[in-house]
Amino acid sequence: MARGESGADMRPLADRMRPRSLAEYAGQAHLVGSGRPLAHVVAGRGLHSMVLWGPPGSGKTTLARLVAGQYEAEFIALSAVLAGVKDVRAAVERAQALQAEGRRTVLFLDEVHRFNKAQQDAFLPWVEDGTLTFIGATTENPSFELNSALLSRARVYVLKALSQEALLAILRQALGDTERGLGPRAPVLSDEQLAAIAEAADGDARRALNLLELAADLADAAQADGEPPHGARELDEATFAALLSGGYRRFDKRGEAFYDQISALHKSVRGTDPDAALYWLARMIDGGCDPVYIARRVVRMASEDIGNADPRGLALALDAWDAYERLGSPEGELALAQAVAYLACAPKSNAVYRAWGQAQADAAKLGSLPVPLHLRNAPTRLMKELGYGRDYRYAHDEAGGFAAGEQYFPDEMQPRRYYEPPPRGLELKIGEKLAKLREESAAARQRRGAKEEKKD
Repeated sequence: MARGESGADMRPLADRMRPRSLAEYAGQAHLVGSGRPLAHVVAGRGLHSMVLWGPPGSGKTTLARLVAGQYEAEFIALSAVLAGVKDVRAAVERAQALQAEGRRTVLFLDEVHRFNKAQQDAFLPWVEDGTLTFIGATTENPSFELNSALLSRARVYVLKALSQEALLAILRQALGDTERGLGPRAPVLSDEQLAAIAEAADGDARRALNLLELAADLADAAQADGEPPHGARELDEATFAALLSGGYRRFDKRGEAFYDQISALHKSVRGTDPDAALYWLARMIDGGCDPVYIARRVVRMASEDIGNADPRGLALALDAWDAYERLGSPEGELALAQAVAYLACAPKSNAVYRAWGQAQADAAKLGSLPVPLHLRNAPTRLMKELGYGRDYRYAHDEAGGFAAGEQYFPDEMQPRRYYEPPPRGLELKIGEKLAKLREESAAARQRRGAKEEKKD
């Protein structure tokens, strides 16, 4: 029966196929399998408040419903997108009435991360005294989005994106279920086509079932047009390709997935793995990340992780940024890929990054130490009379262009050694040169000290 006919279930296939028991629940074996953290809960032994954290379509709402059903508890579902404190209070009143009858209540709050801190506090007393059991669902990291009081009262369980095998099982169940599935509307799909739908769903069961239902709609349209012949419900190659053309990948432009992926890109560059670095770059571009943001981070990588081991890395990163702004997408993305691949292959050094952090720490710790007189400019007569610039040694007039033994730190501060070039890339030569100059300076200071002792 096609959708729209009298008596047809107008609910989306994904809602109709929602598992009614744990036996129908696909995936999350690490949580609900035998001996796993939630096994005793779904078996009816030990209901408690919890937060279910996982990507879209991973089964958070379904799991909450199954848990409530195991305890024959009232299931009150709210969405933090639409609900407010008033709705929570109404749920509490309902729970109090049921509690008087000896019944439990599960308050399920979807998108709980959208509640602000005050709204999250609204139901804490009723969770605390057992009036209701709270189950929250979120796609965002609870550590950042939920307040500590709520987290202390609810255990966090992490759901994973569904595997290809789990999605295939869900699709086949929808094709074969005559009561809730597609029934006679089911399209004829090969194993390869089912696998392609599962892959396009990207771990999201809801999306997989939506694609399957769309395939049924396309088959309906083909039959209405007299294609394919003999009442078959196959989809031709072009139609099936159109079905999958709206694919997407999970990428939250401000959430944890965003920072996880840029972290993976940065660490792949640091770890000298150009292939992984290019993969994460492609993932971010494919997910809709602003390439200018990536360009800024690539410049940071060039300074933080390559530094003076290969100064060309910074120049190439800046050139790639400039090229992208001149060309835009997709042409400019190739310049970003070039910079990422180069930086990943370049010799690595965080010596400047570490030296800069140590220098900043000293600057903050030691306060406003005065500049030594010999390093100060003396543009006026008074300044010269006060000793500004006196005894300063102009390096270009010294042998080798280096004033051995000269002091450039404040007089009240012991000289520090922040920059220690590693024996890699250009910094191998830089380190050798600095070592030689430091030896010359140490010898010059020894000679100066010996002369001062003779004077005394």
